[in-house]
Amino acid sequence: MIEPEPIAPPSPFLLALEGRAWLEFVSLVPSLPFLSRAPRGDGHPVLVMPGWLAGDGSTRALRWFLRDRGYHAHAWRLGMNRGPTDEVVAGVAERLQSLHARHGRKVSVVGWSLGGIYARELARRFPDLVRQVITLASPFRDPTATSVERLYRTGLIRPPRTPDADSDVRRRLRTPLTVPTSALYSKTDGIVAWQSCIEAPGPERENIAIRASHCGIGHHPAALMVIADRLAQPEGTWQPYVPPITDWLLGVSWFRNSAPTLA
Repeated sequence: MIEPEPIAPPSPFLLALEGRAWLEFVSLVPSLPFLSRAPRGDGHPVLVMPGWLAGDGSTRALRWFLRDRGYHAHAWRLGMNRGPTDEVVAGVAERLQSLHARHGRKVSVVGWSLGGIYARELARRFPDLVRQVITLASPFRDPTATSVERLYRTGLIRPPRTPDADSDVRRRLRTPLTVPTSALYSKTDGIVAWQSCIEAPGPERENIAIRASHCGIGHHPAALMVIADRLAQPEGTWQPYVPPITDWLLGVSWFRNSAPTLA
């Protein structure tokens, strides 16, 4: 099988713009009137997983928002995300199984960056336990298409142990799931190439563009509104996202399925 061409990392200019993540966090306050109108859910459990070198503190705002919307939002409780070690692989599986048993319902899984790759692999391994997957700037199509890849080459920092460059692993990571999937991405992402964060066209999967930074997409008001909309759908009735005018004003692109055709 012919492998797709590697995806280039974001430009240094986009990387320099990642500092705006703090402004995106601060923007939560003036956005509260909009966020208070986000759809409320049915109380099902939601597992939220952080990105590489981040922990549960980075997802606190998202989990607070989801609890306010009526969900049982749960942290992953595995400390700092240092990559998919044996302990993390076993830990996320145990966490998912525990939440499913505790609530007696399927679990929606939201993952930020590398956490989104974990979310997808959990759904691949345990499709009967997962209601839907929402990824936030997660480079599942090409995990090497990142700005930090340049630092790996210098030897200044060590990359996560996996996902690695093995063609079989990369092929599995980009293979579509059997559960509904929403991939949120940003064309101004300075950490991962946006092209590596999008799904190929198909049933029960979609790509939604957010005007956000990589480091801020997990607490960006527009992303929160989209996540609330996706989670609020009754189980078994998934439909593609249609952005209302308020979500566009907060930072959702009109062109939610503007992703190119992918191999």
